[in-house]
Amino acid sequence: MARRTLAIDFGLKRMGLAVSDARGITAQGLATFERSRSEDDLQHIQHVAEDYSVARVIVGNPVAQSGKSSAMAARVEKFAAQLRKRLPCPVELWDERFTSAEANRVLRDSGMSVRKRQRATDRVAAVLLLQSYLDYQANERARRAAGVDAC
Repeated sequence: MARRTLAIDFGLKRMGLAVSDARGITAQGLATFERSRSEDDLQHIQHVAEDYSVARVIVGNPVAQSGKSSAMAARVEKFAAQLRKRLPCPVELWDERFTSAEANRVLRDSGMSVRKRQRATDRVAAVLLLQSYLDYQANERARRAAGVDAC
């Protein structure tokens, strides 16, 4: 059985979650998680990872448009480090620039009310984050299979 990838859109109040299908092709959103205590947050992610037989976790890294680190990026790195201590699988940071803005645009264009958009943004951002990761991985596999060297 193939194992899945879990994506986390880390926020101070909520975390958006998404998981890949077993083949690693598509991303599906999970229920947005309202944060509480750090220990509870980590335990929730650990349970989700176990429930979905996760082989890898990616955490959205809020790099500034300039490519530099930010205060929020430091919080994300700390959270990822805590996850690495608890989970038996790799935990990676993945550039999440523009995912929240894109999630807001998609939801706004859908005609969803402002209130519903606020609740869905984190989940959609996690789906976009994971789908970008899955697409990148698929492109890398195709490039290697074709024997094309990276630039």
